[in-house]
Amino acid sequence: MMITVWIGFLAFVLLLLALDLGVFHRTAKEVHPKEALAWSAVWIAIGLSFAVFVFFGYENKWFGMGTGVDPVDGVVNGGAVATEKYLTGYVVEKSLSIDNIFVIAMLFSFFAVPGRLQHRVLFWGVLGALVMRGLMIVAGARLIAEFHWVLYLFAAFLILTALKMLFTKEGPRDPSRNIVVRIIKRFLPVSSEYHGDRFLVRGPTPRSFLLTPLAVALILVETTDLIFAVDSIPAIFAITADPFLVFTSNVFAILGLRSLYFALAGMIQKFRYLKTALALVLLLVGFKMIFAGWLKSVLGDRFNLIILLGVLAILAGGVVASLYADRKAGTARGN
Repeated sequence: MMITVWIGFLAFVLLLLALDLGVFHRTAKEVHPKEALAWSAVWIAIGLSFAVFVFFGYENKWFGMGTGVDPVDGVVNGGAVATEKYLTGYVVEKSLSIDNIFVIAMLFSFFAVPGRLQHRVLFWGVLGALVMRGLMIVAGARLIAEFHWVLYLFAAFLILTALKMLFTKEGPRDPSRNIVVRIIKRFLPVSSEYHGDRFLVRGPTPRSFLLTPLAVALILVETTDLIFAVDSIPAIFAITADPFLVFTSNVFAILGLRSLYFALAGMIQKFRYLKTALALVLLLVGFKMIFAGWLKSVLGDRFNLIILLGVLAILAGGVVASLYADRKAGTARGN
């Protein structure tokens, strides 16, 4: 019965993507920040509205939703608990995807991707990311179902990643030294200039083809998301191992990544404490994964809601601290 929900959800996502590329962004154009903010609000509204379906679906056990035990905390997810887990997963994945924007902005700058073509790269990048994350989620859920101790490996990985983010300063990276770029240029012919919105063009001989710089940028965006997924997938499994909640929260977080990029790309440097906030979020969900049983006994049945509020508080603190520091620096420059 649950297969009906999966088919319906995937059809809904494909419909959203078709409307996005085939109707609203059919022609290549540069997306301005005001338009991007409006679209970001639309995607966030859709993601949050889906929580209503999650509540009633799990509360009333539609099509077998919420009938199994969640391996993370050993409970059968009812409507309220499932909604708390979905929203927590959505917020965590959304916040981690913001960190991805830093790298995407650098890639677009290095490859000098024209503004009107950036949406096309991000669209196909998101489509590939959905497929990759879907496969990783299926594999992760299977591992956790068979070997519960894998959760503790995920938790240790999250904590180590958080500590690295907190105490390791990373300088700007040179994409030309990226191993993927070097492999592409070594084994595949790449054109020296853009050819509109095409990823592939004919080469000097009738049967030869060349990758365009746009295709190389797309491959790097996909590779970047795969690397970030290694962090974000264990983070969502710290909250729930219910495959439907994991996948849907990931999907809605990723779907709004493109518009969020265009909304925030010009303001990235203002959020200097965002990485610190994200590291603290990873620490929180990592420790939650390890001490889930103890936290439930201390905080009660609504401990997932408390975790959600904790994540929101950390992110809000990072944003406020960043804006305050930026304003203070601006005042100092003015003097």
